[in-house]
Amino acid sequence: MESRIKKLSEQMASGQISCLELTKAYLEAMEKDNQKINAYVRFTPETALETAKRVDRKIASGEPLLPLEGIPMTLKDNISTKGIETTCCSKILTGYVPIYDATVWELLQKQNAVLLGKTNMDEFAMGSSCETSCFGGALNPHDTSRVAGGSSGGVASAVGGNLAVYGLGSDTGGSIRQPASFCGLTGLKPTYGAVSRYGLIAYASSFDQIGPITQNVEDAAIVYDTISVYDEKDSTSRGKVNAPVCESLKNSIKGRKIGIAKEYFNGIRDDVNSAIQNAIKVFESLGAQIVYFDMPSLKYSLPVYYILACAEASSNLGRYDGIRYGYKTAHYADRNEMVCKTRNEGFGKEVKRRILLGTYVLSAGYYDAYYKKAQNLRGELIKAFEDAFQKCDVMLAPTVPMTAFPLNFTAKDAVETYQTDICTVPVNIAGLPAVSIPCGFDTAGLPIGMQLIGNRFCEATILNIAHQYEIATDGQMFRTAEMGVKL
Repeated sequence: MESRIKKLSEQMASGQISCLELTKAYLEAMEKDNQKINAYVRFTPETALETAKRVDRKIASGEPLLPLEGIPMTLKDNISTKGIETTCCSKILTGYVPIYDATVWELLQKQNAVLLGKTNMDEFAMGSSCETSCFGGALNPHDTSRVAGGSSGGVASAVGGNLAVYGLGSDTGGSIRQPASFCGLTGLKPTYGAVSRYGLIAYASSFDQIGPITQNVEDAAIVYDTISVYDEKDSTSRGKVNAPVCESLKNSIKGRKIGIAKEYFNGIRDDVNSAIQNAIKVFESLGAQIVYFDMPSLKYSLPVYYILACAEASSNLGRYDGIRYGYKTAHYADRNEMVCKTRNEGFGKEVKRRILLGTYVLSAGYYDAYYKKAQNLRGELIKAFEDAFQKCDVMLAPTVPMTAFPLNFTAKDAVETYQTDICTVPVNIAGLPAVSIPCGFDTAGLPIGMQLIGNRFCEATILNIAHQYEIATDGQMFRTAEMGVKL
């Protein structure tokens, strides 16, 4: 499947289209189609047009373009942008305008990336449908009666709806891969520490990771190569530890061992299972060897994730009190009442639910029973993955047990919505890289995603195998939505 980023870059360099014309085409499409899918919560036309003019001047002077130069893109609304309101789609951050840029946005600005706007998300990245957003949820561009997924639903909706070439989201428990699966896109969750978290508004700091959502694997590799840089402002940052991943995409996968843990397939829908079984046959035809094994500790993933992530959230969200920035209640008697009312009015139901859970598991009398036990089980899961990668080069699993669910499904069955994270959270617990790619469609024509999971800093391996699958299936698993820019 042809790289959309490379194609547009070549068209600009050759004079087929100017960066200004390209940018205006996307801005016009956003004005027309965003009301259908609610992908963007904020447009940034002035920033986009100013950058486009700068790129055109560079082209006119005969200078070569950098890989992402002039390419229209978007950022999830929890990535800090200096001078541009950043709210995490929460009422409590209404009016908050950062005074600094996230490192990933700094890196993209150095390449003259064209920022079209900030995209919708579940409030503070807490959700699996994008419906906890204070702006209302982003919709699936393939079927607007369905969710785009969460929490990076706006990015997936924009890229899937051809209202951005690519976007950056964040993945705490599957928040890049799940919406990528629902919208038929490529979503890369890098190794923890590969991409700087500086400027990412935190949900759960030991899980959060920024990564790209794109229309194909090569585009994800191009974006990853740009943003995976060591950053001294992030104490967990290591950057890219190997050669650029784009250089590895054309390698043969003959002899590669693809591992399948049977526990990943418990409870998944028949059409999802069928699509992945067909993908396994494709990998076998490419010379890969399929290895089956058990990982019994995977059954602990959901409780471990929700205990630890909510505990970290209860600490991270303590900074929102109405005193320093964001929303502040209008009527109060004293400081304590002001803080309580501000939080009660400013946070949505799902965020309050997770703060309460996190505070509970950290409280005296419950710390050992829940938090400490979850940390010990996290260690067991990390060890289980280490053992698995002694048997295989990558692991293959469903991204989500189902396809995109209908609107308001979360309100009807919150527990089942949490269950949609069952295949994605183990990767975040262990800090591993994983990429979700489309592998088929259900009977309603909705995309089905599968994920390839790698050992730490093995992004090149998982992206190479994903790219070879994409080539072998001739891009047939990607279906563009009938909206947005078609160039």
